[in-house]
Amino acid sequence: MTKICVIGLGYIGLPTASVLATHGFDVTGIEVNQAVIDGVRKGKTDINEPGLSLIVKAAVKSRGLRCQAEAIEADVFIICVPTPINQNKAADLSYVIRAGEVIAPMIRKGNLVILESTVPPGTTKTVLQPILEASGLIAGQDFYLVHCPERVLPGNLLNELIQNDRIVGGIDEASGQMAKRIYETFVEGNIYLTDAATAEFVKLMENTYRAVNIALANEFAMIAERIGINVLDAIELANKHPRVKILRPGAGVGGHCIPIDPWFIVEKAPEISKLISTVMRINEKMPEHVVSLVKDAFSEAGKDINGSKILILGIAYKGDVNDARETPATPIIKSLKDLGAETVIYDPLVTHFSMKIEKDFKKAVAGADALVIVTDHSEFKNMDLATAMRLMKEKPILIDSRNLVAKADGFVFRGIGR
Repeated sequence: MTKICVIGLGYIGLPTASVLATHGFDVTGIEVNQAVIDGVRKGKTDINEPGLSLIVKAAVKSRGLRCQAEAIEADVFIICVPTPINQNKAADLSYVIRAGEVIAPMIRKGNLVILESTVPPGTTKTVLQPILEASGLIAGQDFYLVHCPERVLPGNLLNELIQNDRIVGGIDEASGQMAKRIYETFVEGNIYLTDAATAEFVKLMENTYRAVNIALANEFAMIAERIGINVLDAIELANKHPRVKILRPGAGVGGHCIPIDPWFIVEKAPEISKLISTVMRINEKMPEHVVSLVKDAFSEAGKDINGSKILILGIAYKGDVNDARETPATPIIKSLKDLGAETVIYDPLVTHFSMKIEKDFKKAVAGADALVIVTDHSEFKNMDLATAMRLMKEKPILIDSRNLVAKADGFVFRGIGR
């Protein structure tokens, strides 16, 4: 099995395709976005990940990686398409369904189909398998089918793609073993075999675990504000316990996993998953809490939000990445605009967003009434607040939703949990 077709060249598909191409496979990436196709053909990518540009360039130059819009016949098909949620907090599987429909006419006996997209438990067998079997071939008899969820962290994607353990869930043992042989060519971590539904559930459990811990930190922060305690001091002391590791609170969660994946569990068992539902609601309300801190600070400063200029510092969902998917900055900006504020965005890394991004910090901060730190970019940790203050209007306001600023002398200041 040397010929691989990767469906979807986003944050997971492109690195996966590039790594496979540099490990001796003949890889064709299938992508509907013509701009992505044109970029990859030139060995370029807009995804800001250490080392990714180099490996994409190497893969294309070696002719191990090609990119096009139409699917082709291959030995292995790997589906890496988005799985967002709809308005009812249920999984939108339309991209997975479409990928299956594209693959079905191309499938041949002995082929392997791998679904890497994060999906609700049961999707591989009950949704994808029937679509593929419309080809007339039977999964587990004529072709192999598995779910192998991605397990990478933006900002360290390539390292984790290679070094992390992988969970391979086959619809049968033979499928799992066949997929394991593919991943063994580049994965340095352990590879564990299980069934497809368990693999789907494991991925959701991992991100739900993280969501729970984030929500706990956020709830601690709001309680600390209510009773007059600095939550950062309290967390630091609590973490002295050998079995306690409380995270830092923040403006909310973002990215392609944590704000979405736990809802796939709720979708399957809504009457049981009460804790998960509550956790997700807590995290979803954090942008609203940030706005409440802004309103409180404006009140203390004797200023009116209506007609004010507020600078949003960072729209990436986490520090030092250019990924703004599901960013908590979006609801914060919307709420501030609804209150009559003019919002200006400054982010040194993000280039693609639904709103204009100012890249000149001094221009962005000039005449601002308030700064709202939303993302913990390294640049903001050592920000020249004195210069910012001189460029701002009287009674400047600073809202720190990531607790990056130790001292904010001269500002009307609010920080989450402080």
